[in-house]
Amino acid sequence: MTHVADSTTLAVTWRKSSASHAQSDCVECAVLDPHHRIAALRDSKAPTGPALLLPYDTLNTFVAALKQGALK
Repeated sequence: MTHVADSTTLAVTWRKSSASHAQSDCVECAVLDPHHRIAALRDSKAPTGPALLLPYDTLNTFVAALKQGALK
């Protein structure tokens, strides 16, 4: 896992859940490198802020923990 200081330096298409349109605390996700299975995450309120880069497996584990309520 690593990060970049300015997420606008990444040549990616950012997406967020369609269910989050009324939420102000959203996370956006992008596919950074599909061949090496790397994703990027950033705070939608800070689009020029940092992005976290992580392998798909780590992202899947994180999302599963959120869904189970393990992370609050």
